[in-house]
Amino acid sequence: MPAEASTSRPAAPPLTERQEARRRRILQASAQLAGRGGFDAVQMREVAESSQVALGTLYRYFPSKVHLLVATMQDQLEHLHGTLRKKPPAGATAAERVAETLMRAFRALQREPHLADAMVRALIFADRSVSPEVDQVSRQTTAIILDAMDLADPTPEQLSVVRVIEHTWHSALITWLSGRASIAQVRIDIETACRLIDPTDPAAGRPRQPR
Repeated sequence: MPAEASTSRPAAPPLTERQEARRRRILQASAQLAGRGGFDAVQMREVAESSQVALGTLYRYFPSKVHLLVATMQDQLEHLHGTLRKKPPAGATAAERVAETLMRAFRALQREPHLADAMVRALIFADRSVSPEVDQVSRQTTAIILDAMDLADPTPEQLSVVRVIEHTWHSALITWLSGRASIAQVRIDIETACRLIDPTDPAAGRPRQPR
């Protein structure tokens, strides 16, 4: 819509090799600080010092801590996607493979709860100015799910199912981080959502009972 278009930033030109290396250092510093102390531990001045860039340069790459942490989440998901491509999920059905993929993603975040909490809080705090970064997170998550489905050319209906699964995964992550859901419940919710992939197959992604 026109009102939303006016709030988006113009597309940035491609980064040079040196600029990409600088951006990589910034994201690594962000992840390290968040991993040690969560959202509050990520201070822009400390990120600049850790990544050996000027504070003004850091703000040109990322206008705020929220922009930085959402971009950090996209970067973490990109790394995860690479790992998943090297070792694809097992499963007889697309629903089973997607559920296993998202649980692997969840376990990766579970290993660094402070980092996971910082990135998710940034997503929650993100306003329209952070839309490009949030869209990158969504596109990366969608790509991970479509790869697990082995689907290169999804229909609009299939993309709608993917969005529902993506929303369920993010919601499950939030409820787990806030202590309102167990790992077992997270798996049940994810597997239940994944059953939408093939609703005609009663065995596809059948949720397990919590132990």
